[in-house]
Amino acid sequence: MKKIFLCALALLGTFGVNAQTTEQKPEAKEEGFEFTTVKEIPITSIKDQHRSSTCWSFSALGFIEAELLRQGKGEYDFSEMYVVHHTMVDRAVNYVRLHGNSSFLPGGAFSDILYCIDNYGLVRQQDMPGIMYGDSLPVHNELDAVAGAYVDAIAKGRHKKLTPVWKDGLSAIYDTYLGECPETIEVDGKQMTPKEFTESLGLKSSDYVSLTSYTHHPFYTQFAIEIPDNWRNALSYNLPIDELMEVMRYAIDNGYTFAWGADVSEQGFTRDGIAVMPDAARGAELTGSDMARWTGMTPADKRKELTSRPLPEMEVTQEMRQEAFDNWETTDDHGMLIYGIAKDQNGKPYFMVKNSWGFSGAYKGIWYASEAFVKYKTMNIVLHKDALPKAIAKKLGIK
Repeated sequence: MKKIFLCALALLGTFGVNAQTTEQKPEAKEEGFEFTTVKEIPITSIKDQHRSSTCWSFSALGFIEAELLRQGKGEYDFSEMYVVHHTMVDRAVNYVRLHGNSSFLPGGAFSDILYCIDNYGLVRQQDMPGIMYGDSLPVHNELDAVAGAYVDAIAKGRHKKLTPVWKDGLSAIYDTYLGECPETIEVDGKQMTPKEFTESLGLKSSDYVSLTSYTHHPFYTQFAIEIPDNWRNALSYNLPIDELMEVMRYAIDNGYTFAWGADVSEQGFTRDGIAVMPDAARGAELTGSDMARWTGMTPADKRKELTSRPLPEMEVTQEMRQEAFDNWETTDDHGMLIYGIAKDQNGKPYFMVKNSWGFSGAYKGIWYASEAFVKYKTMNIVLHKDALPKAIAKKLGIK
């Protein structure tokens, strides 16, 4: 989403993940984390966004792929760059229309994929690999710079009138780097448009809802989350945080995955597959260190020690979430997919997270996010409306 250095780490590798349930609990250990799977929903293989700010496309399409698996419609690998191409051209049109008084960044939101489903359809990775510059993984530094400069020249130039072809020039840039968006594709020997293909899979945006939890808007209403990458002003239903957490647990328990938008800049989100909210103020007590040693540590050393094993975490409140959002401490950093629940050696639950940083971290592309971290740092989630508990769906007026 918007923090490019977080969303565009250079990491390698792919692998598949299969559904399983493990009941045996490992023996507790003092150092490190040890997880036991409680519930795991089938997902497609982990991908690598590499040096591109396209986590929003990877995570949302991973969610759609998991939805098709859940519905028994087979395994698909959709083209992330097809969605990126259409979205960035649309975003440029909005940017130019507002004379540059909006955001034109390479990030995006889950709503961009839902919009694409209805308006452009989807295509498979084989239909549009999305890499035209001789690399095997996305590298968008140059593309983002060129497209950004072009759009700024149009939106902020001293033009009395725009030509009717400026949009064609921008499309040509994305065509050059990502390839042209196919007008038709072959599916089972039949030529179909991307929209026809997508409709044949039964995909439509109206089946999905976005949920969030902030107090600057009334609960049980919809509002557009005020972040730059929500440039389409897509609406999210607003729930109290305890009810949002209830939705997440209910969804996993009932076999539904969900796309997860979160802030990953917290010290508890490690590059080794762990996301926790340790109580840093109690550092010496929590880690067993003497105070002199603790106060002498560098921030990096404190982070390492606080995330080295299961420790007590912060008690997250609705007020904490709101303050972090209002103070820009919680921002739209990264999109991922939550697909399961596990427990650590002490029995504490964690959400299982599919990332898009390739075969990275201690768990080969999977992160384990504690409930405290998810409760504090969730920006929004997108899931099938049938994954809502009936009582909450009724409060929201969703049928």
